[in-house]
Amino acid sequence: MNPQQRKSNLDLCVLALLSKSDMYGYELVNRISDAVSVSEGTIYPLLKRIKDEGLVTTYLKESNEGPPRKYYAITDIGLRRKDVLKNEFVAYVKGMNAILEGAEIL
Repeated sequence: MNPQQRKSNLDLCVLALLSKSDMYGYELVNRISDAVSVSEGTIYPLLKRIKDEGLVTTYLKESNEGPPRKYYAITDIGLRRKDVLKNEFVAYVKGMNAILEGAEIL
């Protein structure tokens, strides 16, 4: 998978998870790592970038296990971007499945 496609897919993963509930960075890394191979070194720069793009906001929340944690919350712009990325991904998978199964693409 090319780097641009992987970046889009990871953006979709993060935005999809945040559309369900706010999370802190390490929690996002763990949730995504359960499904695909990804490292903290990939997710934290992604979180900074999508925050700079206005797709998420952050806030601090006290933790019982140390210092306050930075939580990420999706914005309305982020929700719209998630929908666009999801539609693109679904169309891509549909096309790939058609090719792999030998079907004609419409």
